[in-house]
Amino acid sequence: MVTAVRHLGPNWYASVMGTAIVGTAGAGLPLHLPGLRTACTAVWALSLAMLLTLLVARTLHWTHHRDQARADLLDPAMAPFYGCLAMALLAVGGGALIVGRDWIGLRAAVALDTVLFGAGTAVGLTAAVAVPYLMAVRHKVHPSRATPVWLLPVVAPMVSAALGPLLVPHLPPGQPRETLLLACFAMFGLSLLATLLMLPLVFARLVTGGPLPLALTPTLFLVLGPLGQSTTAVGKFADFAPGVVSTSYSQGFSLLAVLYGVPVMGFALLWLGLATAHVVRARRHGLRFTMTWWAFTFPVGTCVTGAESLSHHTGLAVYDGLAIVLYGVLVAAWATAAVYTARGLLSGALLAGPRPAPVALRPVTARTT
Repeated sequence: MVTAVRHLGPNWYASVMGTAIVGTAGAGLPLHLPGLRTACTAVWALSLAMLLTLLVARTLHWTHHRDQARADLLDPAMAPFYGCLAMALLAVGGGALIVGRDWIGLRAAVALDTVLFGAGTAVGLTAAVAVPYLMAVRHKVHPSRATPVWLLPVVAPMVSAALGPLLVPHLPPGQPRETLLLACFAMFGLSLLATLLMLPLVFARLVTGGPLPLALTPTLFLVLGPLGQSTTAVGKFADFAPGVVSTSYSQGFSLLAVLYGVPVMGFALLWLGLATAHVVRARRHGLRFTMTWWAFTFPVGTCVTGAESLSHHTGLAVYDGLAIVLYGVLVAAWATAAVYTARGLLSGALLAGPRPAPVALRPVTARTT
C-alpha cells in the first residue's frame, strides 16, 4: 500500500469532486423520477467513501514519500491541483446537507458539513495565495505554458461561496448568519477577480500558441467551473438573504442572481461549445484516457446547478431543459471516467510512476583518415 501511493497526486481529488456533484446536482433537477433522490444520495455516499480513502492514502503519501510530495508541490503542472483538495472537502460537505441528511440525519449532516466546509475553506484560501506565490517565485512559468489547470487554486473559494450559504440557517440569528453570508459574498468576489486575471492568460495561450497537448485538452472544461459555480453562488445568496440582511440588500441579491447569472451562463455555453470542439479534435488525433478526463465532470455539474438556480429565479422552462440536458452529459462523463479509472486502478497503470524516456541511439559512423 505504501509503495502504491508514491505517485498518487492531489489531482486524484478531482474524482471525489466529480462524484459528489452528480448527487447534489441531480437532487435539484426539475424531475420527479422514482428513486432519483435515493440514487443521488447513494452517489454522495460513494463520494464520502472516496474522500476518506484518498485522505488516508494522501497522508501515507506525505508520510512515506515526502520527497515526491515536495516535488509535486514544486511542479507547476501538479501544484495547482491542491485546489482540488479544498473543492473535494467542500463538495462532499455540501452534499451532506443537500442529500446526505436523508440517510445520516440533519444533525449529523450539519456537523459533517461544518467540519468539511471549515477545512475546505481554509485549504482553499491557502491554496489561492500559496500556489500563485509558488508560481511567481519557484515555478518560473512562462505564458506560453498557461493551461486551465492554473484556475484550480483560485476557483476553490468560489465553491465555498456557493456552498457556505447552506449553513446560514443553522447559525444563531443576527450577526452570525449575516457574517457567514457576507463572507461567502467576499469569497465570491475574491475568486471572480482572480479568475478574471487568470482566464485571459489561458485564452491568449490557446489562440496564439495552438491547441493544448492531447492529454491536457480535457482541462479546457475547467473554465466552466468558475462560470457555473459563480452563477450557483449568486443564486444561493438570493435564496438565503431574506431575513439575514436588510430588505434592500436582499432585493439586490435577487437582482444579481439574474443580471449576473444569465450572461455568465451564456458565456459558459459558448465555452462549452469551444471546449467540446477541441476535445473532438483531440479524440481524432488519438486522445487516450488520463485523469484529466475528470475535468468533464465537476465543471459541467456546476453548470447544471447554475441552470437550476436560473430556473428558480427566472421561472423560465428553458433553464429546466438546459439543466436536464447538461445533467445527462454529466452522468455520461462521470460513468466514462469512473469506468476507465477503475480499470486503471485494477491494472496498476494509473498508480505507476512515469516511464523513463527512451534513450536515443546515436548512429555510429566510421572515422576516415
